[in-house]
Amino acid sequence: MASSVKWQVALAGALTAAVLTLAAFPNPAFADVRVTGDLGGEVTSYIRKFQEIRESGERLVIDGPCLSACTLFAAFVPPDQVCVTRRAVLGFHGATLYDDARHRLVPTRRGTALVMHVYPPEIRNWIARHGGLTQRIIMMRGHDLAALFRTCQ
Repeated sequence: MASSVKWQVALAGALTAAVLTLAAFPNPAFADVRVTGDLGGEVTSYIRKFQEIRESGERLVIDGPCLSACTLFAAFVPPDQVCVTRRAVLGFHGATLYDDARHRLVPTRRGTALVMHVYPPEIRNWIARHGGLTQRIIMMRGHDLAALFRTCQ
């Protein structure tokens, strides 16, 4: 389970660095970054991407599915830099890591707890009301999403 510890240390380090640098770069917006069908992926690359969007001041437009690691934008991009369209959907689930010995993804409670910790309270509350983070994906859309983020004009 050495890969589990490496993953958790890498994620904790990336999250700590992100939090320390986020407040230092309030720049004006330049352009829109549009999400139209993002299924997620490796967490640290998303953290870097969302740090860059925050620092640049670009507006993040959620215009379709934003699943798994993509939802971490809510932890790193200020709400005034985000808007959602009627097609926007956020999909949340528990964290997993790749187990080298088993050659498959396995759930990680520590990773899930860490991800929950970085989400804003409104998203944590919504997740809790919908059964928490498990391996089953839960989708936020429509009125629930519009209550948290402004609608794109």
